[in-house]
Amino acid sequence: MLSKKTDVRNIIERGDTAVGIELGSTRIKAVLVGPDHQPLASGSHDWENSNIDGIWTYGLDEIWSGIQASYANMVRDAETRYGVVIEQIGTIGVSAMMHGYLAFDKAGELLTPFRTWRNNTTGPASEALTGLFGFPIPQRWTVAHLYQAILNGEEHVSRIAHLTTLAGYVHWKLTGEQLLGIGEASGVFPIDQDTMQYNRGMLDQFASLIASYGYDWTLEEILPGIRMAGEPAGNLTPDGARLLDGAGRLRAGISLCPPEGDAGTGMVATNSVSPRTGNVSAGTSVFAMIVLEKALSRAYPEIDLVTTPAGRLVAMVHSNNCTSDYDAWIGLFAEALQALGLEVPKGRLYDTLLEKALEGDPDGGGLLSYGYVSGEHITHFEEGRPLFVRGAGSRLTLANFMRTQLFASLGALRTGLEILFERESVRLDEILGHGGFFKTREVGQRVMAAATRVPVSVMETAGEGGAWGIALLASYRMRKAEGESLQDFLSHKVFAGQQSIRVEPDPRDMSGFDTFMQRYTRGLAIERAAVDHSD
Repeated sequence: MLSKKTDVRNIIERGDTAVGIELGSTRIKAVLVGPDHQPLASGSHDWENSNIDGIWTYGLDEIWSGIQASYANMVRDAETRYGVVIEQIGTIGVSAMMHGYLAFDKAGELLTPFRTWRNNTTGPASEALTGLFGFPIPQRWTVAHLYQAILNGEEHVSRIAHLTTLAGYVHWKLTGEQLLGIGEASGVFPIDQDTMQYNRGMLDQFASLIASYGYDWTLEEILPGIRMAGEPAGNLTPDGARLLDGAGRLRAGISLCPPEGDAGTGMVATNSVSPRTGNVSAGTSVFAMIVLEKALSRAYPEIDLVTTPAGRLVAMVHSNNCTSDYDAWIGLFAEALQALGLEVPKGRLYDTLLEKALEGDPDGGGLLSYGYVSGEHITHFEEGRPLFVRGAGSRLTLANFMRTQLFASLGALRTGLEILFERESVRLDEILGHGGFFKTREVGQRVMAAATRVPVSVMETAGEGGAWGIALLASYRMRKAEGESLQDFLSHKVFAGQQSIRVEPDPRDMSGFDTFMQRYTRGLAIERAAVDHSD
């Protein structure tokens, strides 16, 4: 009888595997999964965006060096665990942070630095397109970046031959195919729920809007094609294999699934693709994805309308800022400890400080914080200024400070969710949480449950994140039965028997968060003054 290690080695050698690669805001991760859809090996690479001339961006060289490093680390992990070098893979999927703007000319050259989702510089375009379409077009969306570039009179626009997102760019360079999964495409331009393609009427409206500029392209011509989950999306080319595997051992010809954004992979990784399910991804940014039972009654600028990778309508509440500011504060506390000659492991420091938040006053003791490292469209800030504010009567304790930091990281998210829950009567059975916000056991769940007023569950696999989610989409492309829906594939083949930890909303926490939100909303004037009067 073969040992488990030998079984896995044979699986890897014959390529009965799927690999998911996701480019997140601070980390690129690669995950290898087997035929049972469970992770076998993984590798990662840390990276950070740069603010260059007022634009949040990553360089193309950084993208590929990061992908190669995460892939190489995954290969090394597999070799260490099972004594086998990866040369063949059954299928691959690519995911990345949604939205943004990558424009290329006919020669395939990038025309302007990559503009990420984090840029709140497209306000006029967002407002104009939302009014024109009667459909919310957030500042992060690719079409908003395009129209803002047009309004700005940017020279490069006339030379655009191909427009895409980060996931679409990587997929294109690996396969030669210029396309997106429908979930990712729904953050580029609105989708028609009947045709599952870009909305024809809105394409025509956009064409009329820019007709006077005289460009020799149409939006339909420069946008990527759309594929549904499970549909073919091209194969790894020899050049693509060399881009992915710097060691040159990976064979070409491997099939790829449609590329998706981190919102779509988060839905898949938490089995939140059917109505009345939702998930929240909380890390550098925080966004909630709620699969709708019916369309909303009207357009709200605070709410994105996107789709699952299978095309179901989803309400997305996206806040640009979540953990970055309290990460910075914890880093300051680490420096203080080091100055005293104390070395505390990073994980222990985080757990200790975050757990302290549960000991604080329900509302955080009257303290106030805004973790706006960048702009925040939900509360109408084009730029951010991280702030910590307290009054003379506030109770400044470590527990209250940490509780306030956690509450503040969800303030903008709560503002958007109130629209869905109160104005549109959207109902949820529970929210599945994933991302760094939930790493410290119970803390993130309790705070999120207080903010959303909904039970919050975290699965055993929550730590695998979007790289695992896109690996599952790749597996679905390779292993689905004829006519099998994505929902059935996930429920019956991936998550059957999956254990999760569920936390119910605590009335004391909910009441405290409500009090904090009143203070948070009133205090936005302080944040506005900081943005208007400081550099």
